Amino acid sequence: HASSVLSSNLFASTGVGGHRRPFNTGLMFVPQQQAWVVERFGKFLTVLEPGLNFLIPFVDRVSYVHSLKEEVLAIPNQSAVTLDNVTIVMDGVLYYRVVDAKMASYGTSDAEYAITQLAQTTMRSYLGQMTLDQCFKERETLNSQIVKAVDEAASNWGIMCLRYEIREIVAPKSIREAMDSVAEADRWKRSKVLQSEAEQQSQINLAIGQKRSVELASEAQYTEKVNLARGEAEGLLAVAETLTKPGGKEAMSLRVAEQYIAAFAKLAKENNTLILPANTGDVAGMITQAMTVFKHNSQAGSATPPFPLPTPTTSPTPPAP
Repeated sequence: HASSVLSSNLFASTGVGGHRRPFNTGLMFVPQQQAWVVERFGKFLTVLEPGLNFLIPFVDRVSYVHSLKEEVLAIPNQSAVTLDNVTIVMDGVLYYRVVDAKMASYGTSDAEYAITQLAQTTMRSYLGQMTLDQCFKERETLNSQIVKAVDEAASNWGIMCLRYEIREIVAPKSIREAMDSVAEADRWKRSKVLQSEAEQQSQINLAIGQKRSVELASEAQYTEKVNLARGEAEGLLAVAETLTKPGGKEAMSLRVAEQYIAAFAKLAKENNTLILPANTGDVAGMITQAMTVFKHNSQAGSATPPFPLPTPTTSPTPPAP
């Protein structure tokens, strides 16, 4: 019981943050990150720094004890009306620190209460200048404005406001339901837009693929025709080279005769009526005529034959058995 009485006499709750006041024993040990305000005969004397300090017992008195650490102050819920006439409830937390122990002791009777009321009034004032949507979207702007306003006022109290954070914004139930409907409609809209963009991109990809397919097909046809023409040219060059060799003309004549006979045999199988030259039986004459035309074109480079071709006559062909 005696120790509890002694403890209550040595310490009394005072200062920002509710720190307990020590009793003057002459030798005072101040903890780190604390500031003790000393009065002599009720008048401010000094602020004790951390470490060992000497005071006159019963003459000097430690009146206020302040923590120089960063403190957290909860701002209670409060209602406010926004610019678009919506009543909301908001709370937050304020972070502050004592920078001048003398001003924090004599600037106001209750610094924490003063800061709390200032933060609430400032918050209510700024909320009246913003719409509900802005309150949700511009929380950082609102926080910075509250910090600036509170810090300007609290500087006379030796307190520096570090930052303010909004914890929760509560709107009426009807407003929340309307906001949920708007959010759902917006998500549905974005879904439809994304779906249409996906379909559009799909159609574009299909069109590009079809275009590329047509281009590749035309390139393939072009390559095929070029290869065929090159093959025919090489074949004609080979034939021309063969004709210049010994026995080339005889081989050419034999080849023309075979094609001549094969052509008439094919015509006889497919049609009942044929248009034949007058000298159909004269195979040798036809070969000589073809070779003469070939020789004339190769020498003169002209496609006109040296003499007119025989006039064809119509001759019925008996049907195939």
